[in-house]
Amino acid sequence: MSIQSGTPKDLLAAHPETAYFWGRVAADGECEDGCVTVRTNDETAAHRLAAIAGADQIDRRILEREYAHDTAITRKEDEYVVQVLGDLADRAGAALGLPLEGQPGGYRFDVFADHDRQLLRGLLEGCGTVCFKSDDEAVGISASEASRGSTEQGSVVVSFVHDDERLLRAVQSVLDRIPVDAPHDDLADASSGYWFGVDDDSVPALGEWVYEGTDESGLFAPPRRRKLRKSLDRIER
Repeated sequence: MSIQSGTPKDLLAAHPETAYFWGRVAADGECEDGCVTVRTNDETAAHRLAAIAGADQIDRRILEREYAHDTAITRKEDEYVVQVLGDLADRAGAALGLPLEGQPGGYRFDVFADHDRQLLRGLLEGCGTVCFKSDDEAVGISASEASRGSTEQGSVVVSFVHDDERLLRAVQSVLDRIPVDAPHDDLADASSGYWFGVDDDSVPALGEWVYEGTDESGLFAPPRRRKLRKSLDRIER
């Protein structure tokens, strides 16, 4: 993975790296007294997040995770945990409105308005889901067929799921201000909290925009980008 620039001197200043980092923290992490935690199931992304934050250690765990839309279904996967010790959590709560010690957050993401692409990518990889939906709502072609370049009628579904309603409304605000048209549903109840979906027709343009320039920056989780691109390749555009 290539890295375009070094570790930011101030993690609360507006940079592409910090926008991606705090998007990941908000979506799948927490700020506690003396510690900022962020999680990912991809080792490459974990090393990049650790490099941004200046963290020396990455913890690897085997996690049995509930499926976002149905907590009765679980799957086992690797989880990598990056932690930053010190007063960063308190500062992030004050500057960015991130929840501290479980208290409600305000999610002030305007500081990253010039880096919405990286912020939204972090949010998508932390609490977003991507899946292919064929026209008959059945599972589509196999991976081997996809690798041969076959296409079929269908759509790619992108949704965001989280237990914090305020965070999802902040994600909606980011979607509303980006230069790509990304209409979305209102929030609905999910077994694990709340969720909303992005309009299917806008997903191809949104997906291409979100991951533009990632080969140069390295600010992405390779499995998540790969899944989205393969899903987009399965539809006729």
